[in-house]
Amino acid sequence: MSPSLIHPLSSIKALTFDVFGTVVNWRLSVVDELSLRAHRKLNSLPDDAPLRDRLSPMDWSHFAQQWRDTYGRFTKGYDPERDTWKSVDQHHRDSLVELLREYRLEDLYTDAEITSLSLVWHRLTPWDDSSAGIQTLNSQHIITSTLSNGNTSLLQDLADFGSLPFQHLLSAEIFKAYKPNPATYRGAARALGVDIGEVAMVAAHLNDLKAARDCGMKTIYVQRAQEEAWSEDDERYKDAKNWVDMWVSQDEGGFEEVARRLSEVR
Repeated sequence: MSPSLIHPLSSIKALTFDVFGTVVNWRLSVVDELSLRAHRKLNSLPDDAPLRDRLSPMDWSHFAQQWRDTYGRFTKGYDPERDTWKSVDQHHRDSLVELLREYRLEDLYTDAEITSLSLVWHRLTPWDDSSAGIQTLNSQHIITSTLSNGNTSLLQDLADFGSLPFQHLLSAEIFKAYKPNPATYRGAARALGVDIGEVAMVAAHLNDLKAARDCGMKTIYVQRAQEEAWSEDDERYKDAKNWVDMWVSQDEGGFEEVARRLSEVR
């Protein structure tokens, strides 16, 4: 076979998966829990409670997106050479406290309730194709692993909660650096015992895939609802169509489609 006809994913031995948004539908789970807890609090408040006027008009979808945005700024801004390590769990709690203060809802929950609510990120519902798709990939003798900024205990809880049969759970916590720091991608390949060119990063975020590609990984884009930061009019998005090794559009079957296509090219 001519080298030009060999698919770039034909020699892949391992897949590393972004988790938030790619494997699990964080938005649905977080909004549901924020709304449910607020509803219970609202029903328990006296009619003349000042908190009632602030709670009633709350847009919890917007609040959840703001919470998620703080996570992005935190991980991108972390410098291993400068900053003391802080886990995503710690960030989620700290940023929740700050957001509640911004909305003048700091008295809504006790400290214990805030801690419990901040751990909603351990209880996220997978996309419908995630569990079955990972299992199919395992059956094809492909190494499957997370490669997430979430801390290890968070990833273990997500795997247990969502019946996600990953063979390995790799966290940025292991490498003491957050994606898109190259240490995470290179460290993942070493941890899995394969050359970095034999690993494909699977993500619903093109910026994650770009960073992985720059380190020598192959790339698989699985489009998920409301997850892509780059608009379709963005030149970076258009250019990505030329370098992403596999592009699975929304509603094409997610990880099950990834497994089907890999079975054809390997």
